[in-house]
Amino acid sequence: MQKIQILFPDPVMARLRAVAREQDRPVSELVRRAVDRLLEQMPVTPSQRPAAFPTFRGGGVLVDAGELREVLHGHDDDPLPDARHDAPLA
Repeated sequence: MQKIQILFPDPVMARLRAVAREQDRPVSELVRRAVDRLLEQMPVTPSQRPAAFPTFRGGGVLVDAGELREVLHGHDDDPLPDARHDAPLA
């Protein structure tokens, strides 16, 4: 066995000591039993673990950043060739 130090809030420690007195057991035994119960409920092997939240990986970048405008708009000079740049936006 290994020795560890655990900090409990005062109200929790008082309750734990009261239960230990009622059951005529050391506090350490109650804590070990509680940890054993917790660990029994947890999966042991990776196959028993709950499924991970599904994620989507879109893959790598297929177009070079320098060619992106041309690919998106079909040309590489003016993104809006028919629009007047000096006209106010409506």
